[in-house]
Formats: sequence, structure tokens, C-alpha cells
Amino acid sequence: MSYPNPGPGQPTRRRGRWERYKVTRPFSPQDLAGLWGSIVGVVALAAFLGWALDMKGGVVIVAAIPFISSWFDSKRILFQFDASGVRVENVMLPWTDVRQFVVATPPGDAHALIGVRQPQGAQLPEGTRLPAPSPAMPTPLYVAVQRQKFDLDKMVSKARKYAPPHVQVMVAEPTGERVAS
Repeated sequence: MSYPNPGPGQPTRRRGRWERYKVTRPFSPQDLAGLWGSIVGVVALAAFLGWALDMKGGVVIVAAIPFISSWFDSKRILFQFDASGVRVENVMLPWTDVRQFVVATPPGDAHALIGVRQPQGAQLPEGTRLPAPSPAMPTPLYVAVQRQKFDLDKMVSKARKYAPPHVQVMVAEPTGERVAS
């Protein structure tokens, strides 16, 4: 089902969880071991329940797959925004605490930096650990992502569709900042 784009002053329509923008970290051996360990554990549990309770083990496997998939996906997310707000690594921010996304691509670096600028007076959640300041990134809350996993045009188009209208995407360059187009 397709919804028309809202007019000026109308709120954007949030249509579903899958309509989001996200950048993930590369697969790590630790994460893959956790994924496969979970899968093996669920299959073993299903076999045990099938034997001990004369229950269909496939039910356990089918019921557990979404939880395993969601857990694995959430461990790999570096930056994401969707209907619920913005996630920068493990920090969740509601849309009211986000004014701009700031993107920096330092020359000669294999990483792009994605940050969040908050409105005046907004606070980060208690216990938030900030990365070391970077001369290329003007915001204190940011993540470094692999350049090949980052697409500025896709980020801008998703922000126009799904982010509230007050959120801008800015590009930080050595000469200053500009609105991404």
C-alpha cells in the first residue's frame, strides 16, 4: 500500500519497522559464534522438548528465529533511524532530541563519521560514553562506519521520507558545514 507524501506542515507517515536507515559494523568472529551458538542451542532445545514432552521441535525453532535474528542484527548496528527515533551505537535518542545528522568523510580515512547534533538544552542519556573527539566531526556523539557501507544519498532520501521535518542532514567539510542535497 502506498501513501501520498504529506504536504507542508503535515506529519510524515510512519509505516513500519522495516522502513529505516541503518549502517552496520562488519561481521566479527565473536558475533558469528554467538549467532551459531544460539542456533545450535535452539535446535538442541527443540530436540530435547520433542523427546521429553513429545512436542513438535519445529515449533520452538520457528518461534525462536525472529528473536535470534533481531538479537544478532541489534549487536551489529552502528547508526540507525526509524519511526522510534535515532540510535547511535548503543545510545537511543527520541526524535525530539535530534536537530541534525552530521556527516564527515575525512580525506585519506577508510571511515565516514556520522554524528547527531542535539537541540539546545537536550541531554544525552545518563551513562553515555562519548568517543574521543575528532577534528573532522563537530558533534560529540558520533560513530565511525566503513565508507563502503555508507551512502549519503540514501541517508538523505530516507531522512526526507521518515525523519521529522525539523531534522537536517549536514556535511562537515574542512571549510565548514553545508546542508546535504
